[in-house]
Amino acid sequence: MTTTPEHHDEPTAVAERYARRAARGDVDDLYSPLRPEVVLARQQRQRVMLDLLSRHAAQPLDHLRVLEIGCGAGSNLLELASLGFDASRLVGNELLPERAAAARGQLPAATALHEGDASALSFVDGSFDLVYQSTVFSSLLDDAFQQRLADAMWRWVKPGGAVLWYDFTYDNPRNADVRGVPLARVQALFPRACVDARRVTLAPPLSRRAARIHPRLCSVLNSLPLLRTHLLCWIGKPQ
Repeated sequence: MTTTPEHHDEPTAVAERYARRAARGDVDDLYSPLRPEVVLARQQRQRVMLDLLSRHAAQPLDHLRVLEIGCGAGSNLLELASLGFDASRLVGNELLPERAAAARGQLPAATALHEGDASALSFVDGSFDLVYQSTVFSSLLDDAFQQRLADAMWRWVKPGGAVLWYDFTYDNPRNADVRGVPLARVQALFPRACVDARRVTLAPPLSRRAARIHPRLCSVLNSLPLLRTHLLCWIGKPQ
C-alpha cells in the first residue's frame, strides 16, 4: 500500500507527473494512430468492449448516459460516438487544462466537458449508466485518493449500470509515475460490484517490437493471454 502525508494533494501530483512526461517529448508518438500496433490494440479493445456491452447493457447504446473520468483530448469519447453512443449523452472530465482544451476542440458541442479534479465533481447520485476510466487509476499513486475517486464513480452509476474500466495490471519498471492495478485491487475498490473482467492488449513493449517485424505477429502473440497486460472490466452495480 502506498502511504502519503496528510497534506498530500494527489491531483497536483498527477499534473506534475504529466508535466515531466511531456518534457521527455517522446511519449505521444508511442500512441500515434499511425502505428499499426496501436490500431490493432484499439480494435481488440473495441471488440471486447462491445461484447461486454452486448452482454450487460440494459438499453441501446444511444440511450446510455456516459461519463468518462480523465478523458484526455477526447479520443475515447469520439470512439464511443463512432460506435453508436449519442454525443449529447456523453460527458467528459479532464484534470489538465491543456488536455481539456484539446478535447473541447475535437468533441461535438453537444458533449459536455468538466475540467478539474474528478473526485470533486458534484453529479447527482445515479446520474450515469456508465462511468468510464481508461488508464487513469494507474496514474494515481495514492491509495486513499484511488478509493475516494472509486467511491464517487460508484455513487454516480445508476443501479443496473456499471463502471467501465480499462487499465494495465503490471508495474512499469521504466516509469515510476505509474503502477499497475491488478484485478484484486479493482475488486477491493468496488467491493459490492459484480465484475466481468477480460484480459486484453498485448504488452506494449512487445507489440512495438513485433510490429517492426510484421503487424500480423502482434495478432499471433496477442492470442496468448499471458502476454496481455491490461484489464477491460464491466464493474456492474446491482439493481
